[in-house]
Amino acid sequence: MTRSEGLRPAFLVALIGVVLVALCLLSIALGARNIPLGQVVRALSGHPPDQLVENVIWSVRVPRTALGLAAGAALGLSGALMQALTRNPLADPGLLGVSAGAAFAIVLSVAVLGFGSLFGYIWFSFAGAFVASVVVFLLGRLGRSGLTPVKLALAGVAVTSLLTSLTSAIVLTNPEALNRYRFWAAGSLADQNGDVVLRILPFLAAGALLALACAPALNSLALGDDVAAALGRRLGLIRLQGVVAITLLTGAAVSVIGPVVFIGLVIPHVARILAQHAGLGPDHRWLLPLSALLAPCLLLAADIVGRVAARPVEIQAGILIAFIGGPFFIALVRRRRLAEL
Repeated sequence: MTRSEGLRPAFLVALIGVVLVALCLLSIALGARNIPLGQVVRALSGHPPDQLVENVIWSVRVPRTALGLAAGAALGLSGALMQALTRNPLADPGLLGVSAGAAFAIVLSVAVLGFGSLFGYIWFSFAGAFVASVVVFLLGRLGRSGLTPVKLALAGVAVTSLLTSLTSAIVLTNPEALNRYRFWAAGSLADQNGDVVLRILPFLAAGALLALACAPALNSLALGDDVAAALGRRLGLIRLQGVVAITLLTGAAVSVIGPVVFIGLVIPHVARILAQHAGLGPDHRWLLPLSALLAPCLLLAADIVGRVAARPVEIQAGILIAFIGGPFFIALVRRRRLAEL
């Protein structure tokens, strides 16, 4: 490898890092009241221009931006991991029922058991995400052809529709659950404080470590189960580790920002394209970190646009991401169908 070729991955990571830092600054600067970037930099360096600016930045904007970074990275990483484990480019925590399972379990815990705090219902979020992922996987394996990308996507749509209907039935009869669900339904970074971010970080960190530890095994798994087993990979352990990682990442993110869909679908494909241009190939040791870096860019960008596009009201980030992800999903399905003809 030449020196110039060796610099390409570093340049790619540096470029994504610059974009992410710029989006973080814009996320802190823009909102109901715009703050000049100079004042933002001064406040972050410990020299705020006045008390009001300091309060807005540290009490509202910084926690919101930090939540976008953490939740975005979790959803992007879980989407890349899910696509690798299932060898299905249509896989996504939102499309395969994982997010809907977490949301349903949270609403159920609020309506039936009366949990109202994050640490009360986050465990139900994990349980719902895990059970939904297992059910979708088992349904996708039914039939003579076994597990296929299209069957898995259809099973995910069916489970998501069922869970969404059950969630709606609960919230229509329980005002407290309805208040919670209205926050989750569209997906938003608003109305959260720094304590919430700190509380979910341990779960996200554990899920990220498990996911990144899977990367070498995922490269073997991409060659097929037989080849991976011949290389000494323990397939059951790999899949269990991956499911636990997806459960932790998706459950923690959904419990705070709601069932935001399509981030886990779109971002891994973007990461593959960029990795290919950088000469990295389909190496999950690069694809997983790239997905974790790119996903917060999309989530923060959608959140910024939602804040400034319809002032004084906000458009939830999940709605804007759906406008991007919906056409992307349709184009991806059409492309795969044409390739199979």
